[in-house]
Order: sequence, then structure tokens, then C-alpha cells
Amino acid sequence: MSYQPLNSEQKRAVETSSGPVLILAGAGAGKTRTIVERIGHLIKNGVAPSSILAITFTNKAAREMRERVQNALANDPGLNLPISMSERPFVSTFHALGVHILREQGYLVGLKKNFAIFDREDSKKAIKEALEILGLDPKTHEPGKFLGIISAEKGRGQTFADYQNSERSGYIAEVLTQLWPEYERILKRDNCLDFDDLLLKTNQILREIREIREYYRKVWSHVHIDEYQDTNRVQYEISKMLVGPEQNICVVGDIDQNIYSWRGAELRNILAFEKDYPEAVVVTLEENYRSSGNILEAANAVIEKNKIRVPKKLFTKSSKGEEISVKAALDGESEALFIAATAEKLIREGVSPDEIAVLYRANFQSRAMEEAFLSRNVPYQLLGTKFFERKEVKDVLAYLKAALNSDSLTDIKRIINVPARGIGKASIAKIFAGQGDNLPVGMKVKYAKFQNLLLEIAEMARIKRPSETIAFIIKESGLEEEFKSGGEDGAARLENVYELVNFAGRYSDYETFLTDVALQSDQDELDENRPAVRLMTVHAAKGLEFEVVFIAGLEEGLFPHSKIYEGNLTPEEAEEERRLFYVALTRAKKKVYLSYAQTRNIFGRQQVNMPSEFIFDIPEHLLEYES
Repeated sequence: MSYQPLNSEQKRAVETSSGPVLILAGAGAGKTRTIVERIGHLIKNGVAPSSILAITFTNKAAREMRERVQNALANDPGLNLPISMSERPFVSTFHALGVHILREQGYLVGLKKNFAIFDREDSKKAIKEALEILGLDPKTHEPGKFLGIISAEKGRGQTFADYQNSERSGYIAEVLTQLWPEYERILKRDNCLDFDDLLLKTNQILREIREIREYYRKVWSHVHIDEYQDTNRVQYEISKMLVGPEQNICVVGDIDQNIYSWRGAELRNILAFEKDYPEAVVVTLEENYRSSGNILEAANAVIEKNKIRVPKKLFTKSSKGEEISVKAALDGESEALFIAATAEKLIREGVSPDEIAVLYRANFQSRAMEEAFLSRNVPYQLLGTKFFERKEVKDVLAYLKAALNSDSLTDIKRIINVPARGIGKASIAKIFAGQGDNLPVGMKVKYAKFQNLLLEIAEMARIKRPSETIAFIIKESGLEEEFKSGGEDGAARLENVYELVNFAGRYSDYETFLTDVALQSDQDELDENRPAVRLMTVHAAKGLEFEVVFIAGLEEGLFPHSKIYEGNLTPEEAEEERRLFYVALTRAKKKVYLSYAQTRNIFGRQQVNMPSEFIFDIPEHLLEYES
């Protein structure tokens, strides 16, 4: 391979091939390469490729790691072995690992092998249905809020029985005591799991059934966990249960990049690793291969103010590079126009648009950015509007899921009248109540045609690839005809469902296809072949890198967020905003622009702002101020 040699710490991480290893890897310190080289080293030393497990957090990261491992193995003459599909390391996300184990062992907890996966929108609809069954108004009992509470509890490894036994009090707890079991009943009725169940039920099987736990410990003798600082309680427990008595676990993480406490990530997991595994070898990767010296000096100065961390200092052998620019804009619109104009200038000077990113703390900031980029005619891609959450895409997928899983009333309800078939609400209620035989004759005919369509799709799926079946659905369902007669909006929807056919062309089996669709993240929306400036939140940018990074909205109360002044945060949570800014800075290779608006309209109110404390944390000699 054409890599430069491993540095001494990377080499130590690679060659420590047995027992527990903790790799504290700073941003841009080559952690993925280190994991890939370590896997290759294990195989060279006699570990079967199929005995190696590597877990990371996003589909994109897992796909890249899988490709790099396969390329490394294929191109290393020292291995001298043909790597067949069955001999490859198992590289996946935590959720995909859960799907894999539950497909094999789910029958032990009452699951059918062909279970489907509810995405967040599906789950919210199920919560809404449960509220209505209980006679509670979804307008006053916001489904997303209750789903968030259930999700957080499941992330801590709590079942409904655990929640009941915890003696919670108050109105929310009273509602949840009725709502949670009703939500679970709907999931079971539809033969579905939600995102959190993929981990919760996997954890349950591994914890409660010793033979299954021992089986997977034998299957995977060497376990690797990436982004260990982002694990929640249930992911941490799964990791521990997969590790056999030899304790061959290697975790990679960076305390300074823990930015997901709001979704259950527990910093204590990485801080306690040496307590969990007293024999652990600790390796610290501090040499950065991404950013210029000035960017790293700024990042080090910012993060060293945090107290809950393992001290480390990123350094590079590269040049100091350009100073960090600071722009004080009059208002949010002026800030966005400055960023769009500067991006336009950079593109004219030869920077590829997809090497430029605009990062912000809150999604509402994207509106002004989009308007500014449109006004300057600068190509951009906004992350956050997920392709698989578009209505027309979900409709086509619902046809496929309903055909493959006849239990899924949620999918059937979604598409029974898409496009319109004239099956009224009263008829649908009768159908779902099992009273289809009592329908009027004309309605019976309409419903029978719909049922026959699902049977045809199921038969098609039995003999054809996913892309062919989806093309069949688009045509035979009537969606294609409807979109063609729907003007510009219809044409755009038709393009989206045709793109779904293209996406499905990567897959040969339906199980993998539907699992990957359900587990898509923001980063999976990146169109890497499209030359466009990326607009996204800092959270969505984790793990990515760009030549030029704009960090917008650096105002007290926005970034850092006002929540840090509310006084009800743990010390770890209070330091998270600074970690978030550190992540934003270290996405950049060559140049960083910091900007803030002196006034900003937030939710209809004009607000006067102070510059973020984070700007003042950067040494003055690293900054240049834009006029």
C-alpha cells in the first residue's frame, strides 16, 4: 500500500494483538488506518478473518472501513490467501450487528425471522395510534416527546417492566404506564422492531442465554469498537458480553469528541475502560495527519479548558498554514451572504465545492444559508432532509414491506389509498377490525385488487432483485402515472422514486436492502459524486473532513448553546459544547472561517448577541479579522 510508515504509537496499537487495548485517538490521527492495519496484523498472525468483529457508528463509516479492510487484505502479498465472502471480518454498525443477531436468534424472544424495522417516523405514527387507542389527544400529548422518553429508557437497557418497577411518579409517568405497552403491542402486531429494540433485544438475548453468549464469543474472538466514547449503556453492555475470557477487545475513542450525551452516550464508558479491563494497554495517538498547525493550536487551546478528559495535545509535521478568519456580521442574513460569497470566491480560485463545508449549531440556521447560496448561484447540498424520509420514497418502500410482511398494518394503512382507490375510512376501519367480509360489493372488489397487487409484488420479490421489484411497484401501483400528471412537483417525485430503483441496484437480497434503508443516517445522504458545498450541523459533520470549514453562529446562547447556563447539567454535559466546537475546528484541513451575527432573528424575535467565548479561547496571534 502507498501509505507512509506507521508512527510509533500506531505501530504499538497494531502490534498489541492480544488482551484489552484502549486507543485514545485524537481527531485526524489516523484511527481508521490503525484499525485496518491491526486487523491485517491479526490475520497475518493466524487469526481467521471471520473471527474478527469491528463495530462503528454510521453506515458510511462501516462501509468505508469494510472497503479499506478488504482492499488491504487483497493487496497484501504477505497474506497469501484468497479471501472469500465467508472469510471476511464482520464490519458493521451496532444496529446492523443487532439485526444480524436477531435474525439468527430472535425466535428466542418471540421474534419472527422476517421482522421489519420501524424508522423514527414509523415509530411516531405508532405512538400516535397508541395515544388515540387510549383516548389521548396527540396534539396535547406530542408523540415525538413520548417516543424520545421511551427511546432514552431503552438506550439505558430498560424494558417496560423495568420502568414499571422504578416507581416513577407524575403525569408523564402515568401516561407512559399506559402508552408504552400499547406501543409495544402495535410493534408486535406489525412484526416490527424500533431502532432501540435492535439493541435492547440483542442485549436481552446475550445477557439471559449463556449458550448464545458463548456462541458469539467463539464466532468473534477479537472485538474492535470504534467511537467508544459515543456508546450508550446498552451498547456498552453488548460490547462487554461479546468479549471472551481472553479479553481480546480493542476500543478506539476520543473523550474530546464525545458530543452525543443527548442521545444517551455515556462518557464514563471510555473513562472506565481501564477499570473494566485492568490489564489494558493504553495507546495515545496525537500526531494529526489532517489539519494545519494553526488549526491544531487553536483546537488544543479550546479543548484544554475542559476538566473531564485525558490530557493530550495534537501536533502535526505539516506547516502552520493560514490564520483563522473571524467575521462579525450585522445580522444572520449578512453572515450567510458573506459565507456564500466567500465560498464562491474559493471555488473560482480552484477549491472543489465538495471540499467546503458550512457548519452550524442549530438546524434553523440552514434557511438563511440556503437563501444566500441560491442568490449567489453556488451549488450546495443540505444534509438533514433525508432521501428515505420523502413521502413518495416511503410510499414505495411501504408497498414492498407490506408485500413481504403481511402483518404490517402500519405499511398497509399507509398505502391502501396511495394512489387513491376510493376505499373510505369506514371501510378501512372494517378491514383492520377483521370485518372485510362485511364490506359492500364494490368496496370488496377495490380491496381485492389492492390485495392482489401485494401478492404480485411478493411473487415478484421471490424471483427478482430489489431494483426490479421496485420498478414494478412504481408502475403497477399507479404512482408513476400519478406523478407524470402532477406537473413539476410530480416530476420531482418521479425522479426520487427512480433514484430509489438506482439505489436498490446495489443489492441482491431484500433483507439487507431494507435493513440498510431503515438504518440510514445523515451522512449516508452525502452525494460524494456531486460537486457542492455541504451545509450541515456540527453533529452531522462528525467523522468528515474538508479543506475549508465555515463555523457559523458563534454567539453566546447559540454556540455555546444557552442550555449550559441553565445549571441543571452534569459536569460532562456542561463541557459538551466545547467538545462540539473542537469537533467543528478539527474537520478542517487548511482553512477555518468563524462568524457571528451581532443581531439575529430567532423564532420571530430580534436578538442582540455577544460573540462566543470560544472565539476568545483561541490565541490572538492565530486570528485575522475580516472587514
